[in-house]
Amino acid sequence: MKYLITSFLIALVVGLLVFRPPKNTNKIKQNIPVAKTSVTNINPTSKSYKVPILLYHYVENITDKKDTIRQSLNTTPYIFEDEIKTLVNNNYTFMTASELSDVIDGKKELPAKPVLLTFDDGHWDLDTVVLPILKKYHVKATAYIITGFIGSSDFLNKYQLNDIINSGLIEIGAHTVHHIALRSKLYPTVYYEVNQSKAYLENNYHIKVRSFAYPYGSYDNQAMQIVKDAGFSNSVSMTGTP
Repeated sequence: MKYLITSFLIALVVGLLVFRPPKNTNKIKQNIPVAKTSVTNINPTSKSYKVPILLYHYVENITDKKDTIRQSLNTTPYIFEDEIKTLVNNNYTFMTASELSDVIDGKKELPAKPVLLTFDDGHWDLDTVVLPILKKYHVKATAYIITGFIGSSDFLNKYQLNDIINSGLIEIGAHTVHHIALRSKLYPTVYYEVNQSKAYLENNYHIKVRSFAYPYGSYDNQAMQIVKDAGFSNSVSMTGTP
């Protein structure tokens, strides 16, 4: 599986993140993808960057063993903390998606050992399980929120999302309103899903939203252009589904 990261501030940036555990992190369990990143600006004078990224959906102890989808996307709290502790002990610098975007655009220097933690969808355990561990080790992360699902039974409510924002450790990115695949959709649908998700987060939580994640890794040129025009500085997606 691969990932694409795009920065819009200067030029279109395409990066391929190939899952491969970094050296000296042998405590990290192999069922959680560690991305070996090569980010390349299409500007021929630009630099290339390699940044490991860990992607999470659920971090919990699952009680319903019949929920195979949840199990396939889950990391137990014990393993998650072990991974964070391993990275901290190996002197990794935790960055947000926007900070990596600033590096790509020449506004910041890349640390010697950078790493990104990203969380898709905005499930409740981001506040109850993940945040306490991030606070314990003083590390940053990026969370991509499905705005139409806020307050649903399996997702963060508005108070929990405020708790995460106020922590100062987690960058909030948009993940559309209804988590629909954006590839080959009509323009008005894509426009609404992208722009409304950004506007909702900014207007209701008084934050600047710079980062976007394509649901299911589904994108095309139209979707990318709409994301750019909406004012996002960067976006992420799985490659192979353009």
